[in-house]
Amino acid sequence: MTDFLIAAYPWTKAFHVISVIAWMAGLFYLPRLFVYHVEQVGHGGATDEMFRTMERRLFRAIMNPAMIATWLFGLMLVLTPGVVDWSAPWAWMKAAGVIGMTWFHHWLGRRRKEFLAGPSPWTGRQFRVMNEVPTLLMVLIVVAVIARPFS
Repeated sequence: MTDFLIAAYPWTKAFHVISVIAWMAGLFYLPRLFVYHVEQVGHGGATDEMFRTMERRLFRAIMNPAMIATWLFGLMLVLTPGVVDWSAPWAWMKAAGVIGMTWFHHWLGRRRKEFLAGPSPWTGRQFRVMNEVPTLLMVLIVVAVIARPFS
């Protein structure tokens, strides 16, 4: 297995980056859809149904597969000998960022289900604030991996 992971490293890394980009696109866009859904559409009617469809397709057809692929290829990278030194702080910073990003993904999933049950209890302003979470986590992850601080 180790020989396979070493040989596949460039491909694993490429597919990991592709998966992350797709996942991040959804993490940035879905809260923005929620802002418009709350502020412009409201509950009931054809436009509400259209937004629910857009949100469902984005979450289930793009974000979920991208998150799973990100985790799969990321774990393959972690298991590749010589890629991650767990004694270095950057690895733990990245791990914390990825766990935070996964939490945010599931938080968005719960908010999507709230829209299905009726009007969202969240305001557009609250969704705008939460829309900054993936940006902050992205900065943490990229700085951890590229700059490797505290190493």
